[in-house]
Amino acid sequence: MTKDFTALMNQLKDQKIEQFEVTPEEFPAFQKAFMAFDTRKRVIGQAEKGGTLIYHYDQDTGNDGE
Repeated sequence: MTKDFTALMNQLKDQKIEQFEVTPEEFPAFQKAFMAFDTRKRVIGQAEKGGTLIYHYDQDTGNDGE
């Protein structure tokens, strides 16, 4: 069963989870969901050994003009 990456990214955005993992085998399905996600620029991935990626959501909205 494949993961619902859109749901996982929404959970990140809503601060229901802190992070989730994507394996190299899952990446094509993740990429499709990622490209369709409205705030994808805030979904940040970090590569781990073995090709696994750990994604978290950048909640910092920043301070415009500061």
